[in-house]
Amino acid sequence: MDRSDSSSDESDDRQNLIEQNGTERLPSPRTRSTTFDIDDDRHFRPPIHRFRFSIPKFAFHKRYYYLLAAALPLCIIAIFFSVDIRSLFSSLNISSTLGSSGSLSDRMRESELRALYLLRQQQLDFFDIWNHSNSTFNSTATNNLSSNSASGDAFIEDLKSAILKQISLNKEIQNVLLSPHRSVNLSEVVDDAQTMGTFTIDRCGKIDQKLSGKRTIEWKPKSDKFLFAICTSGQMSNHLICLQKHMFFAAILNRILVIPSHKVDYQFSRVIDIENINTCLGRKVVISFEEFSEIRKHIDRFICYFSKPDPCYVDDEHIKKLKNLGISMGKLESAWNEDAKKPTGKTVSDIESKFSSNDDVVAVGDIFFANVEKEWVNQPGGPIAHKCQTLIEPSRLIKLTAQRFIQTFLGKNYMAFHFRRHGFLKFCNAKQSSCFYPIPQAADCIIRVVERANVAVIYLSTDAAESEYGLLQSLLVLNGKSIPLVRRPPRNSAEKWDALLYRHGIEGDSQVEAMLDKTICAMSSTFIGASGSTFTEDILRLRQDWGSASVCDQYLCQGEEPNFISDQNDV
Repeated sequence: MDRSDSSSDESDDRQNLIEQNGTERLPSPRTRSTTFDIDDDRHFRPPIHRFRFSIPKFAFHKRYYYLLAAALPLCIIAIFFSVDIRSLFSSLNISSTLGSSGSLSDRMRESELRALYLLRQQQLDFFDIWNHSNSTFNSTATNNLSSNSASGDAFIEDLKSAILKQISLNKEIQNVLLSPHRSVNLSEVVDDAQTMGTFTIDRCGKIDQKLSGKRTIEWKPKSDKFLFAICTSGQMSNHLICLQKHMFFAAILNRILVIPSHKVDYQFSRVIDIENINTCLGRKVVISFEEFSEIRKHIDRFICYFSKPDPCYVDDEHIKKLKNLGISMGKLESAWNEDAKKPTGKTVSDIESKFSSNDDVVAVGDIFFANVEKEWVNQPGGPIAHKCQTLIEPSRLIKLTAQRFIQTFLGKNYMAFHFRRHGFLKFCNAKQSSCFYPIPQAADCIIRVVERANVAVIYLSTDAAESEYGLLQSLLVLNGKSIPLVRRPPRNSAEKWDALLYRHGIEGDSQVEAMLDKTICAMSSTFIGASGSTFTEDILRLRQDWGSASVCDQYLCQGEEPNFISDQNDV
């Protein structure tokens, strides 16, 4: 893997917003009459045919009248409990209407409405099956599928998918039958919310992180031992991942981590809460460069994790910047022969044996591409024991601003989509499986996830040109309704959701806006990301650590190849 193997991206996002429509919920049809009101003329009376009949005269004894009077209420009660009176009157209403209006169009209309009613009953049964299967599978999966959990999980997902497909097909048929009657008030028969009043479908539930079996390491640094972090690869997302790995190294080596200066790196204090890291550990484990420079001015040992393509993955310009800060250092040394393009797996023991030192200040070169205890590092919350959800997260200002934006424009149930395009065409086509999809294909993939997640709006984080996301917006149509793409609008004094950034003088900062985008995406109910983008990977890390990760989270068109790929040869 080289620098181009992992794409990082931050972008400014602006677009006018589209309102979302709500849906009124009504009671379940099982609690209502099934009557179809075909004719609205309340003065209409069907013709009454008179029949001649006579009652034979019988001489009843007086006691028979008493018996009849006593038995009559019992008969009425028996009939009441054995006959569905509402259905009876519904049938009478339909029959009377048909008798009064025998035209072909009326009969067709009645047939369509009857079909709609039957489809509703079928849909209710589907919901019953769905809810019952969820509870059954959750309670019996461990016992019945322990011998073959992979195939068992696949079977369950296939069955759920089949049920959802039938529910969607059922709804599509209802829409077709309903289309000729849009001008008629048929809410009591066909309102889509009625079946959801009693039955709920959780298609995109949260992922169980299983934190009980988490493997962690204690970070208890010595007060006079420091690890000087060096991060040079890519943009902000890469540097945050590099910083997280440096924290793991510092915990292994029992050292305090020195956060890089903004004069040689990004201004991390603007986007992440550095002091919160110390709070989560309950001790001093990280310090700023400014605080470190008051204690030390010299790097005793500079160890390179990667020896190729450049030692420590730093160039002369970076070394010059460090020296301009008044930091002196010795010669760069490589811990081993390791190529950043082909990193090999390493263990905690390997790090201890190659990077342990009695020196007070040890600098470690860029480790963004390092492959050290990958499964351990990628656990929810990271590999270090702490009392918070995650150690590296957006600053409090950014989190509050994201929450205010969500409350203003999105609401609780929204999907987020990171649509990476700038510089992505060549990057993706160089891979074995390209990750750059034509916009119509991307739209189809998004619609499938939207239908499953049942969201009304999509938050769009993108560096794409307006011509691209404009076309995407025009293609996002589900059941005849457009799915709005919402982007952060330009600064407007009438809007107060971003007032905190403005008040603290950090509005317009590209790194702050990028982290704000990440935060909004990480808080969404469902997320679609860009495969190969470290911006997406950092969002997925936050979603995992915050517990917001959904079973519907995925890369765009995951498992699909682009339906068209251009030639790779440059002219």
